[in-house]
Amino acid sequence: MNIEMLQRCLSKGSWGKEDYRVLKPILQADAGEWQKQFSPLKKEEYMGNPIQVIDFFCGAGGTSLGFAAINSVVSAFDFLGGCDINRASAESYAYNFGTPLVNRDIIELAQDKEELDGFLDKIGYDKDKPTIIIGCAPCQGFTSHRKKHWDEEDDTRNSLVNVFAEIVGYIRPLAFVMENVPEFLSNRYWRYFSSAKKKYLKDGYIVKENIYNAASFGVPQERFRSIVIGMRKEFLLPEGFLMPAEYKTVRDAIGGLRPVLAGVADPSDAMHKSAAHKKSTIEVLKQVPHDGGNRPMGVGPACLDRTKGFSDTYGRLYWDRPSITITHYARNPASGRYTHPEQDRGLTAREAGLLQSFPYGFEFMGNSDDIYRQIGEAVPPLFAVGIATDILIELLSSEPSDEQLEASPKSIDSPVSSSYSSVIAGIKIRQKEEIYDGIHLC
Repeated sequence: MNIEMLQRCLSKGSWGKEDYRVLKPILQADAGEWQKQFSPLKKEEYMGNPIQVIDFFCGAGGTSLGFAAINSVVSAFDFLGGCDINRASAESYAYNFGTPLVNRDIIELAQDKEELDGFLDKIGYDKDKPTIIIGCAPCQGFTSHRKKHWDEEDDTRNSLVNVFAEIVGYIRPLAFVMENVPEFLSNRYWRYFSSAKKKYLKDGYIVKENIYNAASFGVPQERFRSIVIGMRKEFLLPEGFLMPAEYKTVRDAIGGLRPVLAGVADPSDAMHKSAAHKKSTIEVLKQVPHDGGNRPMGVGPACLDRTKGFSDTYGRLYWDRPSITITHYARNPASGRYTHPEQDRGLTAREAGLLQSFPYGFEFMGNSDDIYRQIGEAVPPLFAVGIATDILIELLSSEPSDEQLEASPKSIDSPVSSSYSSVIAGIKIRQKEEIYDGIHLC
């Protein structure tokens, strides 16, 4: 069995008759290589491919980029548009995917079916063609950093999960995928997920969810995220392919970049520029040991020595480990372990993008704040390649056998904990202890 057979299956529309799962590693590897040569897409490059893709809460388009990488191997996906309430994010998506600019509030679309129909008409949606919907609702309402606010009134952003479920129920795609922080599947927020899942089940979907480390998909970053996938048929969940000892590192991602001073751009790369730190900040960074060093006691703001929980503040990344989770704060060494392993500055936008696995050719719209935010909020494209590979192969393949279901990652059917952040800490400790024991952690 080879990739050509997969293309014939797509072209003929003869889905569900063969088991193509043996091709997952090949498709994923080939698609991941394509990202190195990425340049903004034009509509004519993929228009007419059999499966429509609509991306809600699209951000810059990290998830869609994973699906786009598949097109370099098999002609599968036709990108209709990305919808985002943030103007700069919507512009980044439209520019890189050659789609109409859709700067809209998804709540308005969900509440007014005429508005939703108008949106679908604008992007060229064809109800008779197979469709996949992406919906990575903003995660700020779920993040563990908001634990002290968990007893306050519910964050309105959390309801967007159910708004997305309403849109899925209206469009009725063949499959949908949601990404969020691990806390999405915790006790505190389980009711939001459970409510949405009940609607999906009522609408005829099989829904499965799990928590993954993006590093196991080749992203040079420890980034744990929940993934929810729904299909109208039985399917297998994605599975990471790297052992902890094989994870890509900070050196792999940014080791070849030219050194730059704080606030000074690389003459050949405008994105390779960090924040222009205060002199006092740089003096602190100069005293932090290279390659994973921590801020020494007595250096920097005195309040950091009086309060527990700030051990990573002003800390440097390790060269030969994956980075910590990249957020929109990655420019600021005072926000965590976001200092370059050797240079006395926070991460440049280029470094943050590469650690998120964005290719050089991807163009971000907006000012510096917009760019760091889009990078930090994105689904890492290499992680998305694994998700897209799994969804495509599962859609085209015959029903999995009982043996395949038993051997595949299991769905999380009850809340993981009050806060998954503590579970993540335990996983990281076990990884350090077991890194040479061949233990695979998703």
